[in-house]
Amino acid sequence: MSTLPLFETTTAVPFFDLRPMHEGLRDELLDDIARVVDSGAFVNGPQVEAFETAYAHHVGTRFCVGVASGLDALRLSLLAAGLEPGDEVVVPAATFAATFESVTQAGGVPVVADVTDDDYGLDPAAVEAVLTERTRFLMPVHLYGQMADMRALGRLAARRGVAILEDACQAHGATRDGLRAGTAGIAGAFSFYPAKNLGAMGDAGALTTDDERLAATMRSLREHGQRRKYRHTEEGYTARLDTIQAAVLLRKLPHLDGWNDDRRRIAGLYQSALEGIGDLRVPYAAPGSVPVWHLFVARTADPGALASFLRDRDVATGRHYPEPPHLSDAYSRLGHSVGAFPVAEALSREALSLPFYPGMTESHVDRVREAVAAFFA
Repeated sequence: MSTLPLFETTTAVPFFDLRPMHEGLRDELLDDIARVVDSGAFVNGPQVEAFETAYAHHVGTRFCVGVASGLDALRLSLLAAGLEPGDEVVVPAATFAATFESVTQAGGVPVVADVTDDDYGLDPAAVEAVLTERTRFLMPVHLYGQMADMRALGRLAARRGVAILEDACQAHGATRDGLRAGTAGIAGAFSFYPAKNLGAMGDAGALTTDDERLAATMRSLREHGQRRKYRHTEEGYTARLDTIQAAVLLRKLPHLDGWNDDRRRIAGLYQSALEGIGDLRVPYAAPGSVPVWHLFVARTADPGALASFLRDRDVATGRHYPEPPHLSDAYSRLGHSVGAFPVAEALSREALSLPFYPGMTESHVDRVREAVAAFFA
C-alpha cells in the first residue's frame, strides 16, 4: 500500500517545505544521528536530558519532560496532574482532534466551549458558562501559533478553583501580555511533529512545568510507571522521547527564534499583500500578542473553490480543520449538533491555510497574491 509524502513540494509554490530550514543543518544533523547510531543509546540517551534542559531554558520553566508525541504530552500531563475518571476538562471547539483525544484517553470528559473571533482561543465568557463542580482543568489551545488570552483565562481559573493545562503544540515561542507559551498554566504541552515551528524528523513532544512533582510523575508515566528500574509505582506507558529525535531537536533549537522571526516576516508580507482582496479575511495579532504563525489561515466564503483555483495555478494550500472535533463521528457521543459553537464552526467552513514556512521567498508571496486576486477578479 503506497502513501502520499508528508508534504508535497513539486508545485511552484508548495504549501510547506522543510528544505530551506535543513539546507544549512544537513551535515550537522547527519553527524548527530551518526553519533547516536555509533553509541547504540537509542533509548534514554544523553541527548534526551540535554534537550530537556535546553528546552526548559528556552521556554522559561524549571522542568521539561520529553515524550513521544504531542498527544502523549497532553494525555500524560492530565494524568500526572491528577485527573480522575469522569472529571471535566474544558476544551475549545476550534482545535485538532488530539486535544479531545487527550481528555477522553485519560478518562476525562471534554466539555466544549466556543472561541473568540479574533485569536480563536477559548472565549472566557463561553468557558464560564460551562463550568460545573466537576470541572478540574481548562485546556486552552494556542491555535495557529497565537496564544489565547491567558490573563483573562487565568483570572477565571483562579476564581473558580480550576487548573490550566496549555495545549501549546502550535505555539513554540509565542508570547502574549508578558506570558510565554508553556508557562501560563501548571504545565504546557508541545508537539515536535516535523511541520511544527520546532520539528523533529518524526513524532516527538514535551511537557514544560515549574512543578517538580508533576514533572517526576510525567517521567514515571512515560517509562511504564517506573521511578526506579523494575519498581512500578503507577500504571504507565511507553511514551519516551526517542534519542535520535532529541538529537535533532537539540541541533535545531538554537535556530527556532530566527525561524519564528522569518514566519513573522512572511505573515507581514501576506497581511500587506492580501488586505482588501475580495472577501478574504487575513489574520492579525491580538493586542499584546506576538504570534509565531505556525499556520497562516485566511478565511473566505468558499475556501474549496479558492483552493482549486490556486491549485490550477500551481499554488498549494491546506485546510485546517474542516471538521471540528465536536461534529466528528469520533465524538458524536458528546451530543453536539451543528450550530452549537458558531464561531468555531464558521472558522471550520471558511478557513484556508496559505503556503507558509521559514525561507519562503517574497516572490512566492507575490505569486500567491496574484493568484488570489485573479480568483476574486
